[in-house]
Amino acid sequence: MPTTYDPSTDYHALNAMLNLYDEHHRIQFGKDKEAERAYVATEIEPNTRHFATTAERLAYLIDNQYYEARVFEQYTPEFLDTFYARAAASGYEFETFLGAFKFFRSYALKSFDGKQYLEDFPQRCAAVALALAAGDETAAVSYLDEMIAGRFQPATPTFLNLGKAQRGEAVSCFLVRIEDNMESISRGINAALQLSKRGGGVALLLSNLRELGAPIKHIENQSSGVVPVMKLLEDSFSYANQLGARQGAGAVYLSAHHPDIMRFLDTKRENADEKIRIKSLALGVVVPDITFELAKQKAQMALFSPYDVERVYGKPFADISISEKYDEMVADDRIRKTYIDARKFFTTLAELQFESGYPYIVFEDTVNRANPIDGRVTMSNLCSEILQVQEPSAYNEDLTYAHVGRDISCNLGSLNIAKAMDGGLAGTVETAIRALTSVAEQTSINAVPSIRRANEEGHAIGLGQMNLHGFLAREGIQYGSDEALDFTDMYFMTVAYHAYRASHDLAVSRGRAFVGFERSAYAKPAGQGNYFDKYTDGRRSLDPRTARVRELFAKYGVAIPTVDDWAALRDAILTDGLYNQNLQAVPPTGSISYINHSTSSIHPIVSKIEIRKEGKIGRMYYPAPYMTNENLEYFKDAYEIGWKAIVDTYAEATQHVDQGLSLTLFFPDTATTRDVNKAQIYAWRKGIKTLYYIRIRQQALEGTEVQGCVSCML
Repeated sequence: MPTTYDPSTDYHALNAMLNLYDEHHRIQFGKDKEAERAYVATEIEPNTRHFATTAERLAYLIDNQYYEARVFEQYTPEFLDTFYARAAASGYEFETFLGAFKFFRSYALKSFDGKQYLEDFPQRCAAVALALAAGDETAAVSYLDEMIAGRFQPATPTFLNLGKAQRGEAVSCFLVRIEDNMESISRGINAALQLSKRGGGVALLLSNLRELGAPIKHIENQSSGVVPVMKLLEDSFSYANQLGARQGAGAVYLSAHHPDIMRFLDTKRENADEKIRIKSLALGVVVPDITFELAKQKAQMALFSPYDVERVYGKPFADISISEKYDEMVADDRIRKTYIDARKFFTTLAELQFESGYPYIVFEDTVNRANPIDGRVTMSNLCSEILQVQEPSAYNEDLTYAHVGRDISCNLGSLNIAKAMDGGLAGTVETAIRALTSVAEQTSINAVPSIRRANEEGHAIGLGQMNLHGFLAREGIQYGSDEALDFTDMYFMTVAYHAYRASHDLAVSRGRAFVGFERSAYAKPAGQGNYFDKYTDGRRSLDPRTARVRELFAKYGVAIPTVDDWAALRDAILTDGLYNQNLQAVPPTGSISYINHSTSSIHPIVSKIEIRKEGKIGRMYYPAPYMTNENLEYFKDAYEIGWKAIVDTYAEATQHVDQGLSLTLFFPDTATTRDVNKAQIYAWRKGIKTLYYIRIRQQALEGTEVQGCVSCML
């Protein structure tokens, strides 16, 4: 029976009661459910346009240019009737007030004047499923079932846009190289504008640009360096957005050994001159192994002129392995270089991360040792989980392409670990891989041909994960414990197996592999550097290390792949190839975690009751998934758990993910820059590929702590 509530009670007040104990010192979880139902009953239902039949509804939405006609014309009216009836019969309800609020405020289709809701959650899932399936009725049903059950959640641009007539692209983010010439810089700025208005964040590589004072046409001291380009990009992102629905967002990456690296970092200082200060652009630094080695030796680190390096080696600076060529470049008098103290560099990184959370860090050599694709990974994206090979483009003077290279689009979606395990996992992984492949196949970014080419040739996707902490706590396992690490290892290995199996099946059904498969580690002979050797050569056990994890997989009927399973899959892939160049990437999962009622990504929670500030609406409260008054001990927050356990967890997952995982480090308010440096070194040694944000717990202001407030409880 539905929870009763007083309609005169404000749903905001009900939601706020979630953050206050009752008279028995217990969290009032029921108040949040009351808030959700009050919100739907008083705010949503009266303002929702209803239709007598599915046919009437679709006709109205198509005729009035709310829905894209071609999506629905691929299906018969009879199928659409049964399909929408199936969606409605799910009886879907949001599990939290914030989940409902996020969906209706940010995702649901509304009338052009914003006064009426034209979709509920099952209807949004239905439109997305129909668009992804492209006329395949069986696929449409499987996509719908996975989304409504909460096992698979497409990323925000996909879930927000598909099926709508007035929309952006279904793609989360993009990565674009910039080369050391004005044509490429101009094209990069144009790409930032074009891609930002279409769908999401854009990251750009600046490592190849010549430094401040470098020569132009052999005339010394002419280059302005990377900072003015950063300012141009920041202005571009502030100007372009996706129909006002999502603000433009950008990131720039620079090599740690670029001569402008300290000026690059200084742009994020709180006291930076306004002429150089970067406020909204995210910064990322690409750090090779040699930088850590130099810091260990208390040595000076050389910064190399990209202009000279490209002139000497005949290829861009970013495509050179600095760790391999470091001594050679130091000894080469043709390459200009300056020096800074390596330890001071890392101290500066930590200082800035304290101030702003930036920069992100890409551990360049770790990434490229694990990269199965021919070529070098030189950068990451706005959330630091995309790690793919790019190819530089070349331009004519009129900015037309002399050579179309390869850049990156991020086709993302995530599994809810708890619900995917509940559903047996294998089928959910296969369905998700097919859904994300459909995003790649249906996306054609004509405005940036280098992105279009890479997408058409590689069909790269990024299957992510969320709700690890929620699942572990539900099962009575402490985050970061031996059992938790064991589960993470086994879960990600099993997901990888089914993802590769699904991509192989797609290669068979499509009759082709991704372009360049024959040069990848997937195509190497067994035992001779084949990507799957790590699962078949006996270097590690494929069995759970703990009895508890063996019990968990048996409990949910999830089979862990054996050596024989991996060997058979490897041999099939050697014969037929893979359809997707890249398969996995674990993003931070923001809004989609709330509507799916999941803990974000594979991080621990930040608070038992999370406080969100939603614009002019004010504070809202979100309870950790699966938390009850009886299992609070399993919901320690990220600051209590500590950065080491988080790094250890990500290290277990990383070995099975072909791209990256968005990893945020959390520190108590007593942390120092030395603590941050220690965490960076530990992460590098554990084989972590990238670091996202640094978060420092803020001290409560004196006199402002609310007595009895759940979110204040440590």
